[in-house]
Amino acid sequence: QARLVESGGGLVQPGGSLRLSCATSRVIFSNYHMGWYRQVPGQVREFVARIMRDGTIEYADSVKGRFTVSADNVAKTIDLQMNNLTPEDTAVYYCNFQNYYTGYENWGQGTQVTVSS
Repeated sequence: QARLVESGGGLVQPGGSLRLSCATSRVIFSNYHMGWYRQVPGQVREFVARIMRDGTIEYADSVKGRFTVSADNVAKTIDLQMNNLTPEDTAVYYCNFQNYYTGYENWGQGTQVTVSS
């Protein structure tokens, strides 16, 4: 199992930027699909972005052109660069690693992102 620790959340004004980071260890990146999800209280957790095991990158339509997901196999981190943030991006953001072979999903504890003036 992968232990995941997110960081980088906070309060930002509309139009601003934040960079989230998810740190893990002893994980072979090529065995996992890795990504980010977000959840607003009372709503279903939704997909944001991910890097598939084969390197393919996918984004939710709502964040395309504004968010960029990246992975560092040496540092064992995946990051989410978020630009031009809007209040609709306010949520708890979760890092997710899904094992390609077993389907098992690992989740981080979440980090709060609040976009407000």
